[in-house]
Amino acid sequence: MSDEDIPQRRLRPGQTSRIRVWDRESGQTSTLFASTSRLYEAPNWTPDGQLLVNGDGRLWLLPVDGSGPPRQIPAEGLPDVNNDHVLAPDGRSVFASANDWHIWEVPLAGGPVRRVTQDEGMHFLHGVSPDGRLLGYVRLEPDGENWWASATVNVVGVDGKDDVRLTSDPGPADGCEWTPDGAWIVFNTEQFSQQPGHAQLARIRPDGTGLEQLTFDERVNWFPHVAPTGDVAVYLSYPSGTTGHPADLPVELRLVRVDDWQQPTTVVTLFGGQGTINVPSWAPDGSAFAFVDYPIDA
Repeated sequence: MSDEDIPQRRLRPGQTSRIRVWDRESGQTSTLFASTSRLYEAPNWTPDGQLLVNGDGRLWLLPVDGSGPPRQIPAEGLPDVNNDHVLAPDGRSVFASANDWHIWEVPLAGGPVRRVTQDEGMHFLHGVSPDGRLLGYVRLEPDGENWWASATVNVVGVDGKDDVRLTSDPGPADGCEWTPDGAWIVFNTEQFSQQPGHAQLARIRPDGTGLEQLTFDERVNWFPHVAPTGDVAVYLSYPSGTTGHPADLPVELRLVRVDDWQQPTTVVTLFGGQGTINVPSWAPDGSAFAFVDYPIDA
């Protein structure tokens, strides 16, 4: 499949994409922006109080105070992007996975972009190390029509050099990102399951040692995001039996203490999945996180 063959995901008839924020102190959810014409996905929260989302293959910035609509970043030379994008620690640029399978660095102020990855593999970015030196991504190596025949967690320098595979088959992995202290990379994987699609959360040291399963339940758990405060994480939880991370299902956002991953609390139930919270979306002070839901005829 070439990049020209990848369709942009669109809203279904009667469907709305709502960019929302869950507040940790109050436990309440508020809607910052809603669209019935463009499907937005995967917020990142910038240090200066904006949400970065993707929509129609482009990157957009939305003020968290709701003072204006999303504004497109004028990225010169950037191919269409998907919902895998993560901010650099200094908040001046974002690393984004594009539909040419490469990772690109994009200045938030706009301007020329830089291609990071050099080899012809399939790169899906999910994390940037706290010191800004490394990128964590999922590398797909399809076998015929089976795109998920091999999906491993890799790290690579922001200069595109020194690519290292951290996990091994069998069992695809996804959603890899560093903890705030840089000690672990958390991710979801099917490596511990005999049932295809039954992803659970895990962590591994950035040097590839210490692989450890974190959740052990009947649901299908994806995309763990540890708060900048380092004490809690939020993740996306699908119904039992789900395969992959599809769109348009009843799902839960679960909050869990990182010292007790087996006692989560469901803080949001919503209609969504793919695009809801694929990448880190915590506020810089850990007081809230952003997500997108996709109600129909709401």
